[in-house]
Amino acid sequence: MALLDENIRAQLREVFTELKHPVKIIFFGDEAANCEYCEDTRQLLGEVAELAPEKILVETYDLNANSELAQKHRVDKAPGFVILGVSGNEVLDYGIRYAGIPAGHEFTSLINDILNVSRQDSGLKPETRQALKNLRYPVSMQVFVTPSCPYCPRAVVLAHQMAMESDLIDAEMVEALEFPQLADQYGVSGVPHTVIKVQKANNESGFEEVVGAVPEKNLLEAILHAAQPA
Repeated sequence: MALLDENIRAQLREVFTELKHPVKIIFFGDEAANCEYCEDTRQLLGEVAELAPEKILVETYDLNANSELAQKHRVDKAPGFVILGVSGNEVLDYGIRYAGIPAGHEFTSLINDILNVSRQDSGLKPETRQALKNLRYPVSMQVFVTPSCPYCPRAVVLAHQMAMESDLIDAEMVEALEFPQLADQYGVSGVPHTVIKVQKANNESGFEEVVGAVPEKNLLEAILHAAQPA
């Protein structure tokens, strides 16, 4: 049974006329584990790609059987996937990752990320782009969401825009209901909840949390604060 009805398919076909460069999605499932949403996630990505087959390519792998590839793209959960840009023979890994199915409101995040990656432009403000050039240490962000949260897509897409703009940033959407232990680890009680971790020199680390869907300026300030030199 199809996950996308014909009305949504028609809307996406129109939206995908704006796709500029090809996009590659690398999906990781887990055949050995009882991965409740792996098949639905794989099917959802496949149905999306079918609507623009010349621009969107989906590759499917097993998280354990293809551990080297998963490690290369920093995927350690299933279902999990990355959205990559393609420029000629070069594959562009912007650090855009998903852990869990992008269902409900999060489907909007998926589509917006595909469009941004296809443009190969973060769309951030000039002052944000300039500020991110000053980063010295790797920044890892996890945005905890639920499918019923209407504000979560804005937080996810903004984090992914930051990742697109800086080679030192990677950002992962985490579906909190699918990964409750991880959500509990960071005390997630409401979504969106963004965790920002920075690995600095001399084994020092930086940490910030942002609760809610905040403006671009506020997320930038949190990133820069966490990434202040040790």
